[in-house]
Amino acid sequence: MPLVSDFVIQLDDLSDPQVADFLAAHLEDMRRVSPPESVHALDIDGLRQPEVTFWTLWHVTDTQQSLVGTAALKALTREHAEIKSMRVHGGWRGRGLASQLVQHVIAHARQNGVRRLSLETGTQPFFEPARTLYVRHGFTPCPPFGSYREDPYSAFFTRSI
Repeated sequence: MPLVSDFVIQLDDLSDPQVADFLAAHLEDMRRVSPPESVHALDIDGLRQPEVTFWTLWHVTDTQQSLVGTAALKALTREHAEIKSMRVHGGWRGRGLASQLVQHVIAHARQNGVRRLSLETGTQPFFEPARTLYVRHGFTPCPPFGSYREDPYSAFFTRSI
């Protein structure tokens, strides 16, 4: 009998050790490619704050489930939120999974009265796929928002929803 597989996005409480390891790898990548003052990724404690909603993306088969991605939404105001912690595991990139996560976050934000989504990502070549993804989903460059300041290593994007 062939293995059945699927991808599932679920609300997550950040208690699974796989999630902690995944986020540690994310922070390690950010620190490797950006100067310390330009790393704006939230650590696990930052993602546990009440204004943050966090999801995980799992590849589920008949015999196992593997963490392949994460996304978070941080409320800035009642109608403005920021996408945080978007990441798809390197071995799973290029399959449209990041698009699924972005669409999920947009849908959740819209259902909860958010009218504007913004995000910060890097300007280095490492972040080119992320910038391309966000533009493909209707995000446009914008000035720094919230507590961000101009930074040559940061690119800011926003869109109405």
